[in-house]
Amino acid sequence: MARRIVARASRATMRSRIARIPIMIRALYTVLGSIALALGVLGIFLPLLPTTPFLLLAVFCYARGSRRLHVWLMSHRVLGPYIRDFQSGRGIPLRSKCLAMALMWPSLALSAWIMPVPWARWLLLIPGIGVTIYLWRLPTRPRGGPPESDDQINFE
Repeated sequence: MARRIVARASRATMRSRIARIPIMIRALYTVLGSIALALGVLGIFLPLLPTTPFLLLAVFCYARGSRRLHVWLMSHRVLGPYIRDFQSGRGIPLRSKCLAMALMWPSLALSAWIMPVPWARWLLLIPGIGVTIYLWRLPTRPRGGPPESDDQINFE
């Protein structure tokens, strides 16, 4: 019962905050959020396109532009736990880190092999090393640690 009251209060607060933003600005936030979401999903498959910043930008934009899309993204079966864990500082699973490395480095090696300009091949090391350092510095979610439950979701 208390959880329902808190959820209703959170929804009402979010609704009133979004209602104060002019409709054209809300539409702009929604469009920008959709573009960021598309780029974030592409980033899952393309090694040089970052996923997390685009997903966080999509959440930010949807929170200001469309309550429905914000709730949808935060409760998404695949992306929701990833975003919530990142925002709460819980980190990402070790499997995700290893998968990112296993996809990124062969892709960079293939790109370097295809690259026609020899000196530019070395430039591919910059994002590769940067992303590697970033991923390994992120907290690793403990093995067997369940993702955040729906009871703890705060959609504000």
